Amino acid sequence: MKLHIISSDVPFPPDYGGMVDVYYKIKNLHEAGVKIYLHCFEYGRGESARMKDFCEEVFYYKRKTGVKGLSLKLPYMMYSRRDDNLLNNLIDIDAPILFEGVHTTYYLSHPALEQRFKLMRNQNLEQEYYTLLANRETNPAKKFYYKTEARLLKIKESRLDAADVFLTVAEHDHNFFKQAYPQKQHAYIPSFQPYNEVKSLPGKGKYVLYHGNLGHPENVEAALFLLSEVCPKIDIPFIFAGKDPSSKVTDACSNLKNCTLISNPDMKEMESLIANAQVHLLPTFQATGLKLKLLHALFNGRHIVVNEAMVAGTGLSDICNVASDANDFIAKTKRLFDISFDEQTIHERNKELLKRYNNPENAKRIIAFLEQEKK
Repeated sequence: MKLHIISSDVPFPPDYGGMVDVYYKIKNLHEAGVKIYLHCFEYGRGESARMKDFCEEVFYYKRKTGVKGLSLKLPYMMYSRRDDNLLNNLIDIDAPILFEGVHTTYYLSHPALEQRFKLMRNQNLEQEYYTLLANRETNPAKKFYYKTEARLLKIKESRLDAADVFLTVAEHDHNFFKQAYPQKQHAYIPSFQPYNEVKSLPGKGKYVLYHGNLGHPENVEAALFLLSEVCPKIDIPFIFAGKDPSSKVTDACSNLKNCTLISNPDMKEMESLIANAQVHLLPTFQATGLKLKLLHALFNGRHIVVNEAMVAGTGLSDICNVASDANDFIAKTKRLFDISFDEQTIHERNKELLKRYNNPENAKRIIAFLEQEKK
């Protein structure tokens, strides 16, 4: 069984949300016997020898960044990922095509691919995601870009009729696309990820952790919320760890004696920080897609405190502590900081997570669509 997969970026290393899903999806489909022809747009990460372990062939295309990627009619994320060589390679190898995100759909409706079975993987409802980014951005140029991209994405996400199947990461996105394209096939297939079982440590830790890309507007907002509304009101050590912290996060941490900032930890250090924390605080103010840092914490960490937006559409609220506001974050953090994490809780969490976040089973669900297409 053959399958084209078009990725918006090089999937290795799987060190950010979308590429985590792509990399582990490819790995699990390969292990299930699918022959994968991978197409990647490269714009900084370089080619990866690792992907050859899972793929029959790997094709790379340079993303057309800057002015070459601009269009008055199409989103930059999509128009900058066009290449005649990609179309020719898709034509040359007769196989179904999995488009990873709206980013990769420039050729979705191309007449030469009309007879192909096409699957659409949606990480987010992108129009919503970019609207929220625009609302939170203070830089005028970036705000204009996000607003323009959101407008064009709204048009594009209403014109994906050429896809036969929509595979969504979150339940609310599944409902949106099912309503938008009722004549198509739909499946809610949660994100593929590196974990096959919960490896949380029993016992107690000595600090509370927030982790993520600390330069991303969504995470900056969440970190600043904790640093202004929660951390100053609890006499407990807090650690903020992540990539490229913004100056606002850096300054806010330096002003609080109980807060430590760890910038750009390597993978080993981040894993240790997550495993040894007593409580993970993971608020978000952008209920889009699935936040993979939540899965990372659930599979490897102890107590988790989130807000409703973090678990919306994930089915994970029952194994998290959901806080309604800053005072509730404070109360839950204080209570959980003194409660040892036990084996029974680990067992129950593992059982609940694997009901949905089961890589081999979710790979079989994708394969079922491909087998159906062959008939």
